[in-house]
Amino acid sequence: MPKKLSHYDSRGSARMVDVSAKGATHRRAEASAFVAMAPRVLKALPRNPKGDPLEVARIAGITAAKRTAELIPMCHTLPLSHVDVRMELCENGVSINSNVTTTAATGVEMEALVAASIAALTVYDMCKALDKGIEIREVVLEHKSGGKSGEYQRERKAKPNRRSKGRAGKRKR
Repeated sequence: MPKKLSHYDSRGSARMVDVSAKGATHRRAEASAFVAMAPRVLKALPRNPKGDPLEVARIAGITAAKRTAELIPMCHTLPLSHVDVRMELCENGVSINSNVTTTAATGVEMEALVAASIAALTVYDMCKALDKGIEIREVVLEHKSGGKSGEYQRERKAKPNRRSKGRAGKRKR
């Protein structure tokens, strides 16, 4: 754990960290989110008049990862090598997982978190007409590798009420 927060200068003013002296290394981060919704909303997903909510959310997550530096003030613009966003239908919602990789002087944790968050918000947007009570839960960093701080793996905890119905791409229409 760092002894001080790196986004503040000696006077306490917010600053962008200078990474120009750091070498580019392979970095990867994985994040997840969960969108809890009623079974009737899940059942209606394939008939959404706006289009396939999960495919729109997947594309939104990929696009958001690429624009993280525009959304989070102190983030660096990074050359992303790969962004993958996957959805899984569960008995009580949609599980979202994002994976982001780069070869750069700083990590991609924020890009992975932004991808999962925006994908979750897009699922909400696509389904809100059916239920305003949809909840976005558990936006977390699952794993990161590369860089000076090394590897991080979130402790796996039981995910309550996430009973899988299979991959979103394989569901019946």
